[in-house]
Amino acid sequence: MTPAVRHRGALCALAATVAALVPAAPVHATAPAPSLRFGACPESMPVPAAPARVECGWLSVPLDWENADGEHIRIAVSRVRASGPPEERRGILLVNPGGPGGPGLAYAVTKRAKLPESVRRSYDVIGFDPRGTGQSAPADCGSMGGLFDSPGPEPVPSGRTAEKAYLHSLRRTADDCAAGVGDALAHLSTTQTARDMDAVRSALGERRIGFLGVSYGSYLGAAYAALFRQHVGRMVLDSVVGPWEWYDFDLRQSRALLRQREVFFAWVAQHEEHFSLGSSAGQVRDAYRRARQGLGGNPVNGFGPAEFDRAVYRDLGRTERWEGLAAGIHAYLHYGSTELLRPTDRFDGAASRTYESANRVVKCADGPGPKPGRVTADIRRLRRLDPQPVVTGIEASACAYWHHIPAHRTRLGSPKAPPVLLIASEHDPVTPIEGARQLRQRLPGSRLVTLHDDYSHGVFASRGNACVDSAAAAYLVDGTVPAADVHCSGPGLPTPRVPSK
Repeated sequence: MTPAVRHRGALCALAATVAALVPAAPVHATAPAPSLRFGACPESMPVPAAPARVECGWLSVPLDWENADGEHIRIAVSRVRASGPPEERRGILLVNPGGPGGPGLAYAVTKRAKLPESVRRSYDVIGFDPRGTGQSAPADCGSMGGLFDSPGPEPVPSGRTAEKAYLHSLRRTADDCAAGVGDALAHLSTTQTARDMDAVRSALGERRIGFLGVSYGSYLGAAYAALFRQHVGRMVLDSVVGPWEWYDFDLRQSRALLRQREVFFAWVAQHEEHFSLGSSAGQVRDAYRRARQGLGGNPVNGFGPAEFDRAVYRDLGRTERWEGLAAGIHAYLHYGSTELLRPTDRFDGAASRTYESANRVVKCADGPGPKPGRVTADIRRLRRLDPQPVVTGIEASACAYWHHIPAHRTRLGSPKAPPVLLIASEHDPVTPIEGARQLRQRLPGSRLVTLHDDYSHGVFASRGNACVDSAAAAYLVDGTVPAADVHCSGPGLPTPRVPSK
């Protein structure tokens, strides 16, 4: 068995919860439903103060759904039952937190806690680790071409020699994934995961799926709708990934991040008394570049330009993190400290490696990647927009050297699917709103809920906006499809809390 499909020993205690395997018939054929029994969740489940009512189990699925008699893997599934009486129950609500690469076993607990009470009363919330993530056949790409070196190499190549080294690191990443993931490389795709979702639905005896997908979860939901429109119940796609090839999406995101960074610079300048980085956007931009250049010449405890760019990438997409980012730049420039720039809410080492591995493997399994020449040409274009772009999120560039080139792109949406509720923040740089508008064309009858004057990623049961949350709750609980698109007023930019100086 390949390293990517070895079972984690930490969950062996749950083996007794595994029942019959999924049927060997083709996925669209009628066959006896696989069963799924729930029991205690593993101690390693990363949920703080998890309620006693959360339960977990395993489901065995084919590694390749086109060869259902072949090798199988196990999918970790969790459930928190509806809190209301039986007459209020609306079925199951599968939830996915995004990625690709994000584990979802604990998400049934953490996201459910933020959902409107009417939704919690109506649905059994189902979480799962998609294949390749968490504890469901976790992907392992080893060193990923030096991605985990500390400090990492300069991530933005400038000049022919640096570009050649950059492409070499992408080739090494592809080689490492091929060696680590092995035969599973072609099968850790969104399409295969969508089929796993339908196996969960069947195992739970449900005719239709309710689904809440955030970020990459929206892409997964659209793939499910393309394959199983007859099983789509009420589907909310939040912070929507557009229906583009992954590399094209990554480039759109990188340009949106440049625009967002300019908004950040202006915001910091408006609050100069808090951050002491300058009273104009230009002065703040210069301070930002001094910090990055300083770390390039002299990394601090393994924190260099690659780590700096990752911090910027992480923080730009959530305005509640902007204060910490500005304070971190100030602390470095004035005191030489990088502590405020280091992540405090990411996965641990092993989980981070699995996430980064699964991210590349899923993206490259979903469709053809770019040619190496295009990768370098696109970085040059970004550098013409700004000499110091943030390229951290262009993960699909590794697909230029992938060992298994998919024959087809992932199908998304269906003109015959039921109406879907799409939700987007007007200025989200991680999943630009144009993606929601484009995907809606593939889901006729769907509605778009826009949170205006908002700059953050993740909206429903995340931003605390009553307009958004009530529209989504009415749709999920009562099936109320808005008569037209919904426009909600957002919070605008935040006000800093405490001066950093």
